[in-house]
Amino acid sequence: MEIDPQLVKQLREKTNAGFMDCKRALAESGGDLKKAETILRTKGIASAGKKASRVTKEGIV
Repeated sequence: MEIDPQLVKQLREKTNAGFMDCKRALAESGGDLKKAETILRTKGIASAGKKASRVTKEGIV
């Protein structure tokens, strides 16, 4: 199955995951963005974007 590069780009913008991770997730989900996002989250790849909005309470960054 050929994955549309625009779909990969959209998924990368949503999840901050790598290109190949997004491409594999889209291939696994059959091109469905919602399912691909869920796949990335269950694998833990997309969790960094979720944690990026946290505030640092202690220490120096």
